[in-house]
Amino acid sequence: MQLECSSLLSKIALNSNPTQFALTSRRVITSSGECHVAILVRGNSILDVVAPTEIPSAYTVDDVGDLVVMPGLVDSHVHINEPGRTEWEGFETATRAAAAGGITTLVDMPLNSSPVTTTRNALEQKIAAAHGKLTVDCGFYAGLIPGNTNDIEPLIEAGVLGVKAFLVHSGIDDFPNVTEKDLRCAMPIIATHDVPLLVHCELTLSPGLSPKLGEGWIPTESEDGERVNPRSYAHYLASRPRAWEHAAIELMIRLAREYSCKVHIVHVSSADAIPRIRDAKSGPSMTAETCPHYLFFSSEEIPDGDTRFKCAPPVREKENRERLWKALDDGVLDMIVSDHSPSVPALKCPESGDFQKAWGGIASLQFGLSIIWTEASKRGHSFEDIARWMSERPAHLVSLKQKGKIAPGFDADFVVWNPEGSFTIEPSMIYHKHKLTPYEGQMLRGVVEKTILRGQTIYERGHAFREPRGKTLVRSQQAAA
Repeated sequence: MQLECSSLLSKIALNSNPTQFALTSRRVITSSGECHVAILVRGNSILDVVAPTEIPSAYTVDDVGDLVVMPGLVDSHVHINEPGRTEWEGFETATRAAAAGGITTLVDMPLNSSPVTTTRNALEQKIAAAHGKLTVDCGFYAGLIPGNTNDIEPLIEAGVLGVKAFLVHSGIDDFPNVTEKDLRCAMPIIATHDVPLLVHCELTLSPGLSPKLGEGWIPTESEDGERVNPRSYAHYLASRPRAWEHAAIELMIRLAREYSCKVHIVHVSSADAIPRIRDAKSGPSMTAETCPHYLFFSSEEIPDGDTRFKCAPPVREKENRERLWKALDDGVLDMIVSDHSPSVPALKCPESGDFQKAWGGIASLQFGLSIIWTEASKRGHSFEDIARWMSERPAHLVSLKQKGKIAPGFDADFVVWNPEGSFTIEPSMIYHKHKLTPYEGQMLRGVVEKTILRGQTIYERGHAFREPRGKTLVRSQQAAA
């Protein structure tokens, strides 16, 4: 790891009394902005936020100087893949990577594991698989597929934080896409329980065509008769046009209004959809996210055959990227989450470079804060923006009422990081199960020094991890809190 800053670990004292201490910095990010304050922690929670001169004498003081102290990040879109596909990723490796990236809370998507989380029994298997392996806290989504409408209410009652559906084949055969008819059956149930319906918005417009996310779709010939090259990123991009996103988003806006159901559009990649989403926000609850890869990369710089970049929807043009940043600035896009979707390297077809056959998904969980700060700082965005996009709003989406803010009564979840530090991503530093990522070799700004979960240090650069302290998050418990 190549750091362009001196080690700051000497400024971060270990908590001699982890049940009662004060964490102070000249750059603490609260709802009031960037402040020189002290956070009083007692047990798992924030007791108060006070001036440094008001720290009670009984408190151990952890003064981190000029390091930024933000609420722990909340990543509400992660594919952990356990049980059943733990060779792709797993709770142990994913949550360690999260902690190293300043993330204190994850929400696991219902597919890529086996069984998929479409029944209460499958949810119980997933929770059992997570037991004893969580470095950070973790919640779960239910999956909506054709024919499981009767399973949705039991899953919600069991504590899932939302319901996920695809409008195009997911790439996993036991998690097929839903139709408008399926949505009309399920949305009244979801609306009654006031949980969000998260939707992968691509809707194929070609009759009889239903491409799989994992396989993609590239026709043998383009519309002008040109022979299509499966190694060409430009041809892959053309195979998943913006119009697919727009059609799907328009469908979900219409159904959200009809059923007064909370709808969340996941991984928005097409900036042309922004006006539609903006208009929809005047009606029922409509939120939308985007992801680091859409804000960092552009299609013009992706080499042919480099399938590490394959995802769906795809990474689009530079001008599109800049409009996504503007949509974040304007509040039309609410949050940034990883959509961490790893696989075994062979499924990315690195040798053939075939975008048609390669698995669609990008691994980036550990580096989200640094990726976003690298780009956000170039555009004049603040630490408060980062905290809002990556902590507060994802927590609000899934009703985690004790997460995402530095304020009295919230969980004592913090990321302590150095915004002036920089590093180059190398495989040896990656805690994901597999090291294949398009970010390899990128120099990023923003170094995570320490991650604290409910008052306990879970990661410290140079000292790595403590024992797993994460817990599973159940909606009914969070609502009660």
